[in-house]
Amino acid sequence: MSVIGHFTLTKDGGWAGTIRTLTINARVRLVPNDNRDQDNTPAYRLLLGHDRIGDAWEAQTTGEDSCSYLRVRFDDPILSEPISAALFPGKDGANAQLVWNRRRAG
Repeated sequence: MSVIGHFTLTKDGGWAGTIRTLTINARVRLVPNDNRDQDNTPAYRLLLGHDRIGDAWEAQTTGEDSCSYLRVRFDDPILSEPISAALFPGKDGANAQLVWNRRRAG
């Protein structure tokens, strides 16, 4: 697993931070999605400036020590598929890390 982003909680209930990969180095925001008319609608929009580059959905880990996180999916113009990552809040609830795990072939 690789940490590709660091975020802080914003006053509007979203997150602001930086995503760094081999091809991306950008300040972005996860903004709450006020238009959630269906169950599968993303909870957040991932914005780079005013441009939407991805979305995030609320999720829950399984197991004894279950915790809430955000499943984040965003585009990188160089890659043929979107990047899937997970935003895990820290114990303080005000900071979070965006974690990416390489897909295994097979």
